[in-house]
Amino acid sequence: MPTRFDYFDDPRAPKANSIVPSANVIVTDDAGRVLMIRRSDNGNWAVPGGAMDVGESIVRTGVRETLEETGIHCQITGLVGIYTDPRHVIHYTSNDEVRQEFSIVFTARYVSGDPTPSDESREVVWVPRDEVAGLTMDRSMRHRIDAYLRGEGLPQLG
Repeated sequence: MPTRFDYFDDPRAPKANSIVPSANVIVTDDAGRVLMIRRSDNGNWAVPGGAMDVGESIVRTGVRETLEETGIHCQITGLVGIYTDPRHVIHYTSNDEVRQEFSIVFTARYVSGDPTPSDESREVVWVPRDEVAGLTMDRSMRHRIDAYLRGEGLPQLG
């Protein structure tokens, strides 16, 4: 059973009770494939990422979360966007936290390591760019990845 539910502009969504800065990272290898994870908490596909810790930079958050969730070492190379839409909330049923979206999405290049699942990712795979669109993912993740695939590379103001 899923323990994470994403809501976008949904009147039935629970009211946000927290906001947590987070990073997502779109890592590519030399062949241009995108590193994707199948999330353990809802079964959807996503790029690696997670919450920023106290005393940590947001860039370091992205590198750390990528390594923890995928076994891949990466180097941040750019910015896809900043996503802070208050209409997007994430409900974690394990502790009833409801976060307002606050995600900075980076691009990165593969440095080393082998795709390795973790507690947060039940699958980790390199996906050819033209196959990413066929993966099941939440609306907000799709929006972020589509911005990258279109080559926008500009902060999203919303």
